[in-house]
Amino acid sequence: MAEFAINNKVHTVTKVLPFMANYGKELRMGGDIRRKGKVESATEFVERIKKMHEEVEEALKKTQEEMKRYANRGRKETEKWEKGDRVLLSTKDLVFKERPTKKLMEKYVRLYVIEEVVLLNAVKLRLPSSMRIHLVVNVSWIVQYKEQIKRQKKEEGKLVEVKEVEE
Repeated sequence: MAEFAINNKVHTVTKVLPFMANYGKELRMGGDIRRKGKVESATEFVERIKKMHEEVEEALKKTQEEMKRYANRGRKETEKWEKGDRVLLSTKDLVFKERPTKKLMEKYVRLYVIEEVVLLNAVKLRLPSSMRIHLVVNVSWIVQYKEQIKRQKKEEGKLVEVKEVEE
């Protein structure tokens, strides 16, 4: 029954019944199987089906482009990461032992080096064993390290211990 209901409902994108798009005729449920009236020739049927398939394909491509445009409107290009790049790690989803409140905590901790680029959106960092998180992190967790200005006070971050990662 569910298959019948799906195939007998006009698709919102194509404006055609799925059964009609596939087989070129209306879906019938039981009833009189004899058809009254003129039967179309095979060439007419093939031409009608080809035209319908072209229209359906065009409608689906148009909708796919619209969906792609809406999905990509909030996305941006990721930075190109390379082995040896120096980065800072975000504290957003990390739980720290000695820092009870997130409000007063730094946004990023320490300077780490990228060991390997696993995917476009994932990198493997050289982390100390005390961090207790997976070495491969999403690029949304890291930011490029910027060198300090000449007269700027240099502060080396102390080693932090991470209890776990919030999921």
